[in-house]
Amino acid sequence: MYSLSGDRVWLVGTDEVVTRTFEVDPSAVDPAPGSYSVTSRSNAITGSDGIPVEHVVRFTSVDGVVIGFSAAVPGSTATPDPKVRTGGIRESRVNGDAMWTFATIGRRVVVVR
Repeated sequence: MYSLSGDRVWLVGTDEVVTRTFEVDPSAVDPAPGSYSVTSRSNAITGSDGIPVEHVVRFTSVDGVVIGFSAAVPGSTATPDPKVRTGGIRESRVNGDAMWTFATIGRRVVVVR
């Protein structure tokens, strides 16, 4: 579950128990509240803002901007430029590792206001 207003993620297991929660840096483009599924994943890429990221978990797109979770790699700028239209919701590396393990293809992502 991802809260747009709280900039927070909860990893909720199939038994409806929260296994982890953490803050994130929001993307410049927000997805609409609703239910989505993880559609693709990449272990390491360069984000659309030019920042190297890892453990990318994508779940939707808005007006051609792909939305997903990722962690900036060490030595890169962790906070994306808010003036660039990107869909990267940034997490710490530790939380990115947890998301990567948890959010496999088809896993449900619920976005709330």
